[in-house]
Amino acid sequence: MQTSQIYGPTLREIPAEAELVSHQFMLRAGLMRKSTAGVYTYLPLGLIVLHKIMAIIREEMTSAQGQEILLPIMQPAELWHETKRWDDYGDEMFKLVDRHKRQFCLGPTHEEVITALVRADVRSYRQLPLRLYQIQNKYRDEIRPRFGVIRGREFIMKDLYSFDIDEQGLHESYQAMFQAYTRIFERCGLSALPVEADSGAIGGDATHEFMVLADSGEADIVYCSACDYAANVERAEFVAPDVHTITNDSANSDCIQELDTPHTTTIDELTSALEISADKLIKTMIYLADKKPIAALIRGDYTLNEVKLQKALDCQELVLADAQTTEQVTSAPVGFAGPVGLSIPIIVDYSVMTMSHGITGANQRDLHLANVTLGRDYQATAIADLREAKSGDPCPHCSEALESARGIEVGQVFKLGTKYSEPLEATFLDENGKKRPMIMGCYGIGVSRTMAAIIEQNHDSDGICWPINVAPYHVIIVPVNYKDEAQKNVADAVYRQFLDAKVAVVLDDRHERPGVKFKDADLIGYPIRITVGPRLLPEKQVEVTIRHNKEQLTIHLDEVLEKVSRLLYG
Repeated sequence: MQTSQIYGPTLREIPAEAELVSHQFMLRAGLMRKSTAGVYTYLPLGLIVLHKIMAIIREEMTSAQGQEILLPIMQPAELWHETKRWDDYGDEMFKLVDRHKRQFCLGPTHEEVITALVRADVRSYRQLPLRLYQIQNKYRDEIRPRFGVIRGREFIMKDLYSFDIDEQGLHESYQAMFQAYTRIFERCGLSALPVEADSGAIGGDATHEFMVLADSGEADIVYCSACDYAANVERAEFVAPDVHTITNDSANSDCIQELDTPHTTTIDELTSALEISADKLIKTMIYLADKKPIAALIRGDYTLNEVKLQKALDCQELVLADAQTTEQVTSAPVGFAGPVGLSIPIIVDYSVMTMSHGITGANQRDLHLANVTLGRDYQATAIADLREAKSGDPCPHCSEALESARGIEVGQVFKLGTKYSEPLEATFLDENGKKRPMIMGCYGIGVSRTMAAIIEQNHDSDGICWPINVAPYHVIIVPVNYKDEAQKNVADAVYRQFLDAKVAVVLDDRHERPGVKFKDADLIGYPIRITVGPRLLPEKQVEVTIRHNKEQLTIHLDEVLEKVSRLLYG
């Protein structure tokens, strides 16, 4: 391909809308253009990269016994009503009505459709297991599309669904996908860390996310360098304190003491006024769980994780109560809530269990209580792990200190069990003729997001540094002056030589200044640049520049194909 023929307009300036490096370079390098908020058109260079990622995915899915299908984007509401997700999925679902007043959605995910497909044709255990996948667009009405294709409203995803006869079969499918994902991301040039995660709207019993560590990532994760434990902060576990260490014997605790605390409504204000550290405080937060008030308690120096709280409550909707609701429930303004005397359910974090002299709000303006003790002064409706993990916390597996990082989620694997097969009645007859629900798994990779993640991990100040397997082209030949006949003849000859050898090569035949050509080559990220110039041409030599480390080599024309091929492919 010649550069003059490629539709890939580059930009010198960073677009104002682009916050992440990947978003900036995908626009500047001419990989894509914005259509509307969260929706992009892929240009030829970007589409080549996407196709290479898809090819890797397809190879690994085939190796893991996956069969490719293509499911409809437009899905009937009736299927979603069967699983009760039509309303539960929330405002992210694009909904539409046809001329016959039938309701549909643009598929944000495909559990309902694939399960309905399989239930119509699979009758016997002899037809299982099945692993069916597709690569297609998904649609989610993000409240704030941002970061380019990292969080868009239209995106490309690979999703595979497994159907097995029992839990052992599901385990085997899960492990097969887990290993396939590990290979996919390695082949894409990514360092991806599998972390324990929350299943969210998809549901299921167990799940791992594959995270690409990047400072620009939107997910917080913790991991242990001493063992293989890693989890996002919504899933990271804390071990409950030993029951023998819990102090709630009134004989060993001082009586409750009232503290005058005028105008102290925050943790910082309270620690300053009382001259104590935040770990002596018990935060009481009022929430509405499925519209019913509850109180959640956690130690003052910790952050409550709402995903964990929602899971502990097993509720569909969880929102922090507003000031008016808080005052109705506690008889005090925000900042003075406490568990003593509350008549609503009280969910207590593990961190509060050992606090026998905790300081809490008194449910009265400008007043707090000291020496508050669980079991003596108030009772817990439930005790659970509600705390958001952070760097320095003990690893739940080996007790070493956890480290924290940010990551971009590029894939996720779920054990769904019978979450969809039971309501949709996707059953089979076992070897004894007994009807049983299929055991399902779900496995997704964000294809467009993976391209952005590759750039986040492989770039420098000048542009993209593509790994070989996903680079749009492997070599660019840059004559310093294409109008010069000698340079043109040599550049054309080298170009034909690489084409004949089936190397993915580009010839920059533009009549531009050398600096413009070099900057574009670095911006787009071709792994190898071959420069044909007047300095080396008399010696029948060219300059070869390796993109990822800027190393420069002088190579004779008779050896350029062999040596560049060795640099590229080993």
